[in-house]
Amino acid sequence: MEQKELKFILRDPVPGDMGMVVHQNAVLYSKEYGWDLRFEALVAKVVSEFITNFDPKYEKCWIAEKDGKMVGSIFVVKQDENTAKLRMLYVDSSARCLGIASKLVDECIKFAQSVGYKRMVLWTNSVLVDAARIYRKFGFKLEQEEKHTMFGPELIGQTYSKDLVK
Repeated sequence: MEQKELKFILRDPVPGDMGMVVHQNAVLYSKEYGWDLRFEALVAKVVSEFITNFDPKYEKCWIAEKDGKMVGSIFVVKQDENTAKLRMLYVDSSARCLGIASKLVDECIKFAQSVGYKRMVLWTNSVLVDAARIYRKFGFKLEQEEKHTMFGPELIGQTYSKDLVK
């Protein structure tokens, strides 16, 4: 069986990438879902905390790149000794259907397992149907839902979790 060649690469972030993560998330979610500046502020806060508190043994960011352009990103951060938190899965609209989101989630799970986390959690919104489908494909279970308006429109926030112990 021939191995399918990836049309993208995953790499560690370099200077300038984190600003692009904030920019790309803010633009995409504003355009596609009508989310306001409060979402951009949250993304900027998550990125800032990641950089400021970065623990390379337990945390990681991946940047997806296609044809020299950043087209995706994802983060794993330490929630507590046993729990990893998947943060801010992003895939640019120009690069969807290439398997980038699935590859990013898979890398997060593998990393979290390799450093000894027993559980992984994430928070998303119900309008992000494609992302939820990917999370469920990897064994995440919906734990909780709550209505909110923290980004402008009324949304349903969702918390998912996955046991990582085999």
